[in-house]
Amino acid sequence: MEKTEWVFCPVCGQKTRIKLRPDTVLKHFPLFCPKCRQERLINARDLRVFEVAQTY
Repeated sequence: MEKTEWVFCPVCGQKTRIKLRPDTVLKHFPLFCPKCRQERLINARDLRVFEVAQTY
């Protein structure tokens, strides 16, 4: 069984509905948090999540 980890919201720190495996790569993924009801763009690689700096 491969190790999986939950993705936590970069705003409130709560667990989201997304899990990552070690071989998962996400680029500009729209992550929605059901707790704070915000959506953020994230990048993920090697079970590490980085928030994308948004410039509007």
